[in-house]
Parts: sequence; C-alpha cells; structure tokens
Amino acid sequence: MYQKLLGNSVQIRELNETIKQVAPTDISVLITGESGTGKEVVAGLIHYYSRRKDKPLITVNCGAIPEGIIESELFGHKKGAFTGAIEDRHGYFEMADRGTIFLDEIGDMPLLTQVKILRVLETGEFMRVGGNKLIKVNVRVIAATNKELAEEVLEKNFREDLYFRLKSINLHISPLRERKSDIPILINHFSVEFCKKNLIKFHGINDDAMDFLNNYHWAGNARELKNFIESIIVLYPDREITLDDVKRHLITNQDPERLLPVIYKKPHSEIPNFGMLIKGLAEIKSDILDVKNLLSKNEINKLLSEKNREDFHIPKQKAENMKVEDVEREFLIYTLKNNNWNINETSKQLNQTTRNLYHKIKKYNIQREV
Repeated sequence: MYQKLLGNSVQIRELNETIKQVAPTDISVLITGESGTGKEVVAGLIHYYSRRKDKPLITVNCGAIPEGIIESELFGHKKGAFTGAIEDRHGYFEMADRGTIFLDEIGDMPLLTQVKILRVLETGEFMRVGGNKLIKVNVRVIAATNKELAEEVLEKNFREDLYFRLKSINLHISPLRERKSDIPILINHFSVEFCKKNLIKFHGINDDAMDFLNNYHWAGNARELKNFIESIIVLYPDREITLDDVKRHLITNQDPERLLPVIYKKPHSEIPNFGMLIKGLAEIKSDILDVKNLLSKNEINKLLSEKNREDFHIPKQKAENMKVEDVEREFLIYTLKNNNWNINETSKQLNQTTRNLYHKIKKYNIQREV
C-alpha cells in the first residue's frame, strides 16, 4: 500500500496534502480524472489515513455490474426476492459497515440505483431487494468517475441531487501528460517493483529513450506507463533500453496507412487528434490479431476439458463451430445459475476476481433470471 501518490509535480504534492486533510473526516469524496490516472489509489489512501483504516474498504466497479443485478450486489436481497434467491444475502454496503465503500465509475450507475445511493448518503439507510425492513449502516462513500458528471447531469444520465451531494469534495487527478516531472519517478518505481517481484535484472533506459518517454502523450496515463515499462523489461532483460526499442513498441514509427486500411471522408488535417486516433486504432488492431491467434479449436477443446462439469455439456459437433467466447458465455451462465447468481461464490469457483467476473457478465450481456 502506497503511503502517498508517487510524483513530485505541484499537482501531486497538493493532492497528497488534500488527501491527508480530507481523510480523517467522514465526508463523501468524488475523485475525477482520466482512465488510468490512479483514482483507486487515491481512494485507498483516503481510507488508509481515515479513522476507518482498520475496517473494510469495499471496492465496487459500477460500470462492470449489469443493471439487472447491481442493486442486489450493493444492497443485498431477501430469500425469495427472485428466482434463485434461496437465502438472504448481504450486499456491499453491509459488508462495508463502519468502513469505506469505493464506488468506481459511478457515472455508469443506472438512474434508479442512484436514487438509493442518495438515500444511503443522506440517511445511512436502505432496503435489501425484496425486503421491507430498513437496514442502517455507517459507511463512508468515496466515488470516482472518468466522465464529466456535469455534462451527464445535463443529458439526464446522472441525477443532479446526487451530483451536488458528491462534489462537495472533489479531488481531481491531472493526466500524466500535464505533470511530466512525475514520469521518471513512476518509471523508476514501476521498474524496481516489477524486477523485484519477478527476479529480473534491469539495465536501465538510456537518456534518449528517457527523453522520449518524458514527452510521450500517455493517453492511458500511469496505467499505460506501468504496462509499457513491465513489457519492455521482459522483452529486453539483458541490456539497456534504447530509443529504437521504445519507439518500436509504442507504435510511433509505423505507417498508419499500412497498419489501418481505413477510408477517411475528410482530410487528415481536419480530424481532431488524428495522431492519437491512429495510434489507438493501431494498438486495437494489434490486440485483435493476438486474440485471433489464440482462438483455435485447440483452445476451445482446452476450455471444455478444463471447465467441463457433470451437468455442463456442449455437443462436440456444436462446439467445433463455436468460438471460445461462446463456450465461455455458456459456462458462465451455467456456473452463475449453479451458485444462485452469487457473484462472490462464482468468482471463487472460477478462481478469478469479482471485478473480472463483472466485466465478463457485461461483455457477454448476461442477464440474471428473475
């Protein structure tokens, strides 16, 4: 656990001071910033410096939970509330009692659920799904979003009353490109941490490559930088990283027209942020090619053999015509039903995080049977 945000920029120094000022209170906090800037780290620091540090910190990715089950996940449900609800179940707010709940990507939360969140903020009370008894909890709420909530309010996608309730304390994390002095500090930290964990000797980055990294845009912010540093260390473990290495793996020296057969209806000069668009599309294409290489019949057979259960069966003839994603979707539905749609039990059984499970449920548009 970090004891402060890493960096020496004015923005980070001020943010670290504000965190220490806000943390000891119980006031709700809204953390804003682009994806990858470290909003979850800030939430963790607020909890760490609060009087609740010895109590639970429950993190919920609101954008990854399907609309049909988010209220059950947050507030729990009563036995018989819906098909498969064979027992009472505590939600995340009850789990976080006397501690902190971090609602990540709150801008993606359904409007009806926002009403209940506002009630919890104002009264500390809620009802389980299917229940008729008020439950009172003592929970500090920290929320985060990479959206402009003011715009979401105008577009009727976010409740104005909840927005004003949350924004009384708004901690904004500046994008990495606006605090370049933090980049060398982060590079050093990520490289040392990764090499220590993986027993890899790192020979450093030469001056030209470091200058390039300092001036790179980093659209994915600290998360993108961390992933890049870890990848480059693995690729070149026995020598110093050069400028050519960096450029090669940041896809800055490749011909966009060769990489992307895209038809443009406007001149490139009229397309906003054209360079960033090209880089992003190139990275997406690279990822797609990697995925396609993995989607073979052998992968499907492996998935079936590893995850097959007594009651889960796909006829061999049908399986041969299915993609890995199709098989995984069928198996997820089977496992969720087998666990009465209990996310925690299902994630344990599948040996993956609840956050990743939520992502897959949303990805495959899986709806709970009610």
